Amino acid sequence: MPTDSPVLTPRLRAFLEQPLAVSVATVDPDGTPFQAVAWYDLTDDDRILLNSRTPRRWCTNLMQDPRVALSIIDPADPYRWLGVMGVVDEVVTDVDRSREDIVALAHRYHPEGPTEASLAAFRTQPRVTFLVRITALHEHLED
Repeated sequence: MPTDSPVLTPRLRAFLEQPLAVSVATVDPDGTPFQAVAWYDLTDDDRILLNSRTPRRWCTNLMQDPRVALSIIDPADPYRWLGVMGVVDEVVTDVDRSREDIVALAHRYHPEGPTEASLAAFRTQPRVTFLVRITALHEHLED
């Protein structure tokens, strides 16, 4: 991992390990910002895993411009949030792997078990996975 990535403290890691919604901000080809809400996961090497059905707009944007900003808000206290700036440093275009990534995310966000119908749908969709290297953090996690 490059040395310009910030170190995730145990408190930041604990926050990121929660299954919270993430607002994904990308840049349209004309420079206009675009946002979407998605699922994410923190990888073992401290990258943020995002997965999208193609050809969604934010997904297409990341394929053309790897810069991304993420906002993750604590639903129990919307004044507690973490801003993440990063760059996609790996795009997984292997559809089978990307489908398994979305299935893993479905289990993360629905620990009681996602529906068989949603899993079956995920396993037929064109999907792509992005691994985002964190370049900066903007923390508002004071208790």
